[in-house]
Amino acid sequence: MNALGRHLLLELFDCDSDAINNLENVKGALVEAAKRAQATIVDVVFHEFNPFGISGVVVIAESHLSIHTWPEYKYAAVDIFSCGDVLQPEVAANYLVEQFGAERTSVVDVQRGMFLNSAVPIVNKTVAVS
Repeated sequence: MNALGRHLLLELFDCDSDAINNLENVKGALVEAAKRAQATIVDVVFHEFNPFGISGVVVIAESHLSIHTWPEYKYAAVDIFSCGDVLQPEVAANYLVEQFGAERTSVVDVQRGMFLNSAVPIVNKTVAVS
């Protein structure tokens, strides 16, 4: 069985609330995470909410990285969706855990676009995130 892509659902708990409530810090961290994962950046869009919280997406040729932060709960939800076998989503995930000072994390690795009887072979590599 093969998949078109991997979708890491990353939950970051007990983060540094200042780190996840600073627009330039959050934006810079996601852009750098994409670069470290060998992604091709297409566009970057972020929004800062009042009184706090940030949402944003780094659109990449391989799909996207997105984030929603709740500084008042020291929590951030991150999606890293990658297609193809070049991108290293676990590298991006580990970098974000470090940058936001998350003390606890949860990662769900979802295989997207599963085709049981595909006429075209689909290459997929699965690498565990620690």
